[in-house]
Amino acid sequence: MAKIVMKFGGTSVADLERMRIAASYIKEEVDKGNEVIVIVSAMAGETNKLVETVNSVSSFFDAREYDAVVSSGENVTSGILALILQDMDIPARSWQGWQVPITTSSTHSSARIMDICTQNVKAKFDEGLKVAVVAGFQGISEENRITTLGRGGSDLTAVAFAAKFDCERCDIFTDVDGVYTADPRIVFKARKLNRISYDEMLELASLGAKVLQTRSVQMAMAHQVPVYVRSSFTGKPGTLVCSEDEKMENRTISGIAHSRDEAKISIISVADRPGIAATIFGALSDHGIIVDMIVQNISESGRTDITFSCPLEQSALAEKALLEAKEKNLVNFHEILQDLEVCKISVVGIGMRSQSGVAAKMFSILADEGINIQIISTSEIKISVLVERKYMELAVQALHDKFELHTNRISSEQ
Repeated sequence: MAKIVMKFGGTSVADLERMRIAASYIKEEVDKGNEVIVIVSAMAGETNKLVETVNSVSSFFDAREYDAVVSSGENVTSGILALILQDMDIPARSWQGWQVPITTSSTHSSARIMDICTQNVKAKFDEGLKVAVVAGFQGISEENRITTLGRGGSDLTAVAFAAKFDCERCDIFTDVDGVYTADPRIVFKARKLNRISYDEMLELASLGAKVLQTRSVQMAMAHQVPVYVRSSFTGKPGTLVCSEDEKMENRTISGIAHSRDEAKISIISVADRPGIAATIFGALSDHGIIVDMIVQNISESGRTDITFSCPLEQSALAEKALLEAKEKNLVNFHEILQDLEVCKISVVGIGMRSQSGVAAKMFSILADEGINIQIISTSEIKISVLVERKYMELAVQALHDKFELHTNRISSEQ
């Protein structure tokens, strides 16, 4: 007998019909003799409705009450799915986060999982329970208040349970049937990958791919939890996210990612002195600004321009933070320029660790399409560029085509 985790996203439990289909997948595992921990999201659209309700009451809400409200969608799903399983003569019961309990930090709406108590759930399995249905996305703080884990938090809950209960694997059921070489909505020749490494999936998730939450991939990698991404709609084989192997290393590039909602901010004519960058980015950090790509140009006059990118939704707050720092005489500059019509394009692949020429090829492909690169950033297995947003689809399609990610060769190397 093995323990496995099965997580069902919002579209997979959108209504009673979808929940019954989810229950049929669960029954397959029970019939194999497995004990199953099911993690559920709220029904599709429910969390957004709850967030809108809170915002309609007040723009300055108590974050503790916000979490109490928005976590309720998962509670409903877990109870209904447990009832459906019971109606199928499968011993099942539901758990809310506080009942497990899932202990978290006290940072409401973006709490971090500190520990998961296994005793209560294991005791029920010992008594003959076959399926534990757990509300994802939530936990309880040391102050005994309900917390939520942020968007995509049910993925994190699922991987955390798989790690804590030493499960054989963690199946993530969603509305896509795996991880693709690019967004199939943009590149119709995009191919599904049979396997992808934790490192590659982490880069893709952080660069705009919506398949898995970034924090869940980090946890899976840290605890070596095999994660299987599959569709609850098609039943087709999915993508296994796991440790890298020799076949993966034979692929130079595994995928192309894009992020549409980026902003470029330039601080013009800043004094070039030790500590100026720390002051600027410290001020941004104090306001919770997520800075990504950074470029610094130093002139002969001793002045410098600093350009960085951040999420589009944070651009106004970033400008405010910089102006406040200037008013406090922490930093002096001539002006701030914003470009809100940019996007980020990235190529990702663990093969870049041992292959040269990827950057040159990427830049040549974009140049041939008349696409100007504004900022470049790299890691060991990733190259990202900032370009005008109007060229986003062209850039993704051209890179996917020229790196031949659509060919059978890529499929056979998986």
